[in-house]
Parts: sequence; structure tokens; C-alpha cells
Amino acid sequence: MATTDWVNKITEITLFVEDLHRSKAFYQETFKLEIIYEDESCTVFDYGNTSINLLNQSNAHELIKPAQVGRGGDGARFQFTIQVSDIDRVCDELEVRGVKLLNGPTTRPWGRRTACFADPDGHLWEIAQVL
Repeated sequence: MATTDWVNKITEITLFVEDLHRSKAFYQETFKLEIIYEDESCTVFDYGNTSINLLNQSNAHELIKPAQVGRGGDGARFQFTIQVSDIDRVCDELEVRGVKLLNGPTTRPWGRRTACFADPDGHLWEIAQVL
């Protein structure tokens, strides 16, 4: 498949959240990210080459209509992966910050060591170390 000139990088990821204040606190404590924009319905964090936009779930429909906004608790539909150089150190750091791992660190047969955790709205994050 040929790429086009507009397919170069993901600039924003918008996560629909049930409680903006709770999610904002989680992302500040877990990732230590800088807020680059904030209003009553969203908080946008700088994550290097990508912005993470936490949007109140009640405001999501206007962005995606006619698609429906999924309900929390219906199960995972995707996972974000962050590559790290020392997964055990990162897992220890996350534990200090109050993050509970869902699994790992586990050595996978495909040459990575991984661990997974969820944010307050069930969005899954994987940290992965290439072995």
C-alpha cells in the first residue's frame, strides 16, 4: 500500500473519559506530562510527538456522530504501547506512583518483555522492552 503525503505521524489521541478531573490526575501522576491546553471539557497533554486529549465523554458524540460513544466496561478495543529500555525499573516507578499493573512484567516469545496497566477509564497501556 502506498503512503500519501498526509500519512506521516499521529499528532493527537483523544480518549473519551467519564471523569475529567480523575483522569487528569492519573495522567499527571503516572506520566508527569505537561498540560498544553485545558478547558471545562478537556485536558490536552504533551506526549512528545503526540498530544493526548482527555475529553469528557458527554462531549464526544459531536466529534464522532453518527458513530456511537462506547460505554465504559464493555471491554478493551485497543492498547497503546510505550517502548522502554528497562521495564523492571519502569514497573517499580509506576508502583511508586500508585499504578496497579494488570500483568507483567512477562517475557514474551516474540522477543519482548511487557507489562500492562489501565487508566481510570479502562484505556490500556503496555510498556515493552525489546530483548
